[in-house]
Amino acid sequence: MTLSRRNRTLIVIGLLVVLPLALLSGGALWFWFQVGACSGGTNNVEVQIVKGWSVPRIGDELHKRGLIGSPLVFSVYARLHGDTSFEAGTYAMRKHMCIRDALHILKLPPHIKFSRLTIPPGFWLKEIAARVHKLPGQDQAAFLESAQNNAVRSAYEPQNVNNLEGLLFPDTYNVDADEDETQILQTMVTQFDTTANKLGLARASVQGQGPYQIIIIASLIEAEAKTERDRPLIASVIYNRLAQHMPLQIDSTLIYARGDPKNRKLSDKDKLINSPYNTYTHVGLPPTPIAAVSLASLQAALAPAQTPYLYYVVADKQGNHAFAATLAEQDQNIAKAKAAGLLGP
Repeated sequence: MTLSRRNRTLIVIGLLVVLPLALLSGGALWFWFQVGACSGGTNNVEVQIVKGWSVPRIGDELHKRGLIGSPLVFSVYARLHGDTSFEAGTYAMRKHMCIRDALHILKLPPHIKFSRLTIPPGFWLKEIAARVHKLPGQDQAAFLESAQNNAVRSAYEPQNVNNLEGLLFPDTYNVDADEDETQILQTMVTQFDTTANKLGLARASVQGQGPYQIIIIASLIEAEAKTERDRPLIASVIYNRLAQHMPLQIDSTLIYARGDPKNRKLSDKDKLINSPYNTYTHVGLPPTPIAAVSLASLQAALAPAQTPYLYYVVADKQGNHAFAATLAEQDQNIAKAKAAGLLGP
């Protein structure tokens, strides 16, 4: 049977009407299934929402973690209900949740959950910034900027200095998801100031060196000492050399001047680096500390051993040093260290 032109036209019109309605109905059903008709799984998942994340960014994170089906539906439904921002923190959720249930959880206060940040003694400021960068939502450049633009200052930072190198206390910190780079920096500086105050550093003077200079000396001790025994002895060498106006000739300052904390190898050419941190060519202390200082190094800088020593060199594989009062004794100690394979030829 052949359809008339009129019937064919009616069928086409019908299809043009029915198909869009069917698609719309199917789309609506799918949308509302995503919103509230699905059943969540039983596997618990902790998801961290970072300060500053937009609704689409949160939807993408939930979808990536297998918590919701459609990040687009999440964004649309959230905006329809006026949910345009959520508190940063950690939330306990489930796999394959309905979007309505996910939004309900996100509107509750987050669990108090911290990221652990461990800063070892001897870390440079740039190394601390790199470790902060590994925390969710934290930026290395922003941390460094805050450490050098007076956004945070230590009580031990001289007026003419805007560099917090050596003024962040090495420790393990619990960092809230809601904290930014400046707040993290402030916590570390406050911890340093508190520790230094307990030691009486604010009123200290050791062989003519004031508080900031003592911190610089402590950073040199931190960089050089490998054992607790050596800290006050290395401190005595530094103070003795300063008293005799001798260059400190500390290799760690050359490494700092060169700018790469990972490369510890030095050559004679490095001793000619044009930098105020080059203690081979400049007499006196470098202009700032060169590393984060431990309590032990601060104590050694405040109470150096009383010795005639002016030199030291590594003496064993454990990192202990041999100390000398004369260059002839130092040469002998160097010869022993080379014979033991502790130094290059």
